[in-house]
Amino acid sequence: MSNESQFGTARLFRGAVGGVPLTVSRVALILLTAGFAVGRLVDLRVPLRVQAGVYLLGMVAMNLPHGGYEHFANLRRRAASFQGRYVGAYLLAIALFAGLFFVSPVAGLALAIAVAVAKGGFGDVHVMEALYGTAHIRSRPQRWLAAAVRGGAVMVVPMVFWPETFYAFSTIMVNIFEPGALSGVAGDLGTRRLLLGGGYGTLLVAHLGLGYRRSAATGSFLADAAETLLLVGYFAAVPVVIAVGLYFPLWYSARQVARTTAVDDRVVDSDEHSGLLDALESDDPERVALASWGVLIAGSIATFGLAAVLWTLSPQPLGGAGLLVGLVAFWSIFISIVALPHVVVGAWLDRERGIWYVP
Repeated sequence: MSNESQFGTARLFRGAVGGVPLTVSRVALILLTAGFAVGRLVDLRVPLRVQAGVYLLGMVAMNLPHGGYEHFANLRRRAASFQGRYVGAYLLAIALFAGLFFVSPVAGLALAIAVAVAKGGFGDVHVMEALYGTAHIRSRPQRWLAAAVRGGAVMVVPMVFWPETFYAFSTIMVNIFEPGALSGVAGDLGTRRLLLGGGYGTLLVAHLGLGYRRSAATGSFLADAAETLLLVGYFAAVPVVIAVGLYFPLWYSARQVARTTAVDDRVVDSDEHSGLLDALESDDPERVALASWGVLIAGSIATFGLAAVLWTLSPQPLGGAGLLVGLVAFWSIFISIVALPHVVVGAWLDRERGIWYVP
């Protein structure tokens, strides 16, 4: 057996450790895709208020805790100097991205969409590496192609299959900062759908075709292809507000849990136990419980404090929409602002052990 095949086999074996969350992610999306596909055939329509409620449940109640956990797990057992730089860079990125929305909300929206694509795409690539291998991905350009296709399903596919809803929410998001700003650059929906669909379809075919040509006898390509097509089907069949709201807790977060349980524990040098979270490594259960409570409270105050600041400074926090729909738009803006340093600082700049760490 070649080294590449042995590597893939090892990944498949290690992926069994995270089998439950991996299975949950796949089954959940299959059931939702099938259910909403049948619903569309019988012309079943879900009211927008209901979709907004599902989104807020998924993104706030279900997914937000995992985002905090990713950073918390990454900052544990790191030196205090690193923790300080990490938090400082994170807050700076948040301030700069928030400022962009106030200066040019359309550019901010474009960057927010790109961040969602990057988070979904590169997060998935790391999951593949940890769970069933990437023997069929043999170059950096191919890796970026895989991330673009996986992440593109999250944003581009809804633009093609749910253009009116996607544009309506995009308009509300921009209206939070500058009412009417998106109308000047909207263009024709039909033409945009054609261009986006053709471009994404070309990337999808290229990703699957290149992966097939370079596939090894490990099953990694088949797993990648099946999951990629599932994502495309999911975002095509499920209304975009529900699809995005449930994708992150049921797919992204569940699969990152699977990755975390599958990777080997990293050996930590003793001199790294000098950070601000040392109490969590204590042998005293009471001290650990108190420290964990403190971290949870601090994280909650920081997160909702930032949201409160954005709400206060925004000229029109609900974007002129009703309460539920406006909250979806506002939370989408806020979470995208937080997601940018999540990807850039937490993953790309932390080359030693980022939030998507795979040994």
